[in-house]
Amino acid sequence: MNKFAVILAGGGGTRFWPLSRQETPKQLLNISGNDIMLNDTIERFKGIIPQENTVIVTNRSQAVLLESIMHSSVLKGNILIEPVARNTAASILFAALFIEKFHGDSLMVVLPSDHHITDEDQFRKTLNEACTAALESDKIVTIGIKPTFPSTGYGYISYQNVPYTTSPCAMYEVAEFVEKPNFQKAQAYLSSGHYMWNSGIFIWKTSVIIENFNRYLPRLYKSMLPLRDYLGTEQEEEMINKIYPTLQNISIDYGILERCDEVIVLSGNFGWNDIGSWDALGAIFPPDESGNIVKANYMGIDTRNSIIYGNGRLITTIGIDGLIIADTEDALLICPKNKAQSVKEMVDMLKERGMTKYM
Repeated sequence: MNKFAVILAGGGGTRFWPLSRQETPKQLLNISGNDIMLNDTIERFKGIIPQENTVIVTNRSQAVLLESIMHSSVLKGNILIEPVARNTAASILFAALFIEKFHGDSLMVVLPSDHHITDEDQFRKTLNEACTAALESDKIVTIGIKPTFPSTGYGYISYQNVPYTTSPCAMYEVAEFVEKPNFQKAQAYLSSGHYMWNSGIFIWKTSVIIENFNRYLPRLYKSMLPLRDYLGTEQEEEMINKIYPTLQNISIDYGILERCDEVIVLSGNFGWNDIGSWDALGAIFPPDESGNIVKANYMGIDTRNSIIYGNGRLITTIGIDGLIIADTEDALLICPKNKAQSVKEMVDMLKERGMTKYM
């Protein structure tokens, strides 16, 4: 059975504002100093999935830049462009219908485009085990991450005590997907030992996920199914533009995963981090002796536990502790590190006030 990687690359990365913008979101930025995050993602599954079997789902505002800087192995015809954002469920069904039409029933690995992983060899080993489990069953397979601290920025997966199977590795039936908790709940999840972080990495056969759409999201399924007939034809773009604005706006987690009782999870331990907000930069850059992460032209006095990110202009600080300072050509963000998750609210405020040139 053919294997395909589907990379969801249409997000706005709003919690990484002002560096991340609508047309240049963080997945198209070189944050690590190695390559843009999208290309890092493509390199990561090398040897498990043929890189030419990469399908990227993005949006119209990002497509031109994406095509110019993405990995050379990706076929231009495998870039699926959404005219409007309709969340992850629509993106995943679009990709599944595309793969199934041109390649028949195939294994489909869904990957976010903006994660950072330090142990790529272990990642490939875990991904290979997950692929084997999905190929040998009609289950939805996901990779959970053993939590190391009570994060309020990640979703969680609750799982059964006894393994569903031990071949090719220990896998557990999922009891519940839980949205981002408050700090007290996150502490309880960590203490229980029966929760993992939701990595957003999913593995399934295209036939399995399409049937789950039919069962749990029938309205979305019925709306999108006619699109399959037009893929690869002269009317493809016209029909995508016609159908997409009518689609249900719902995530794959809410729409299917939280309802389905055929989901199994295996634990991944490969230095995973969802670089979703400024306070996650410590996963890429080790702090200095004062606890600061500095990627800027910078001088400071008595400055501790802070993140300072600049674009060339000199940044100076005196007597601060636990702040994020992110300076770009046209916008400056200053906030406490414990408010990093609230940056999205600032972007929402910019939108409400019509200040879209800063988005």
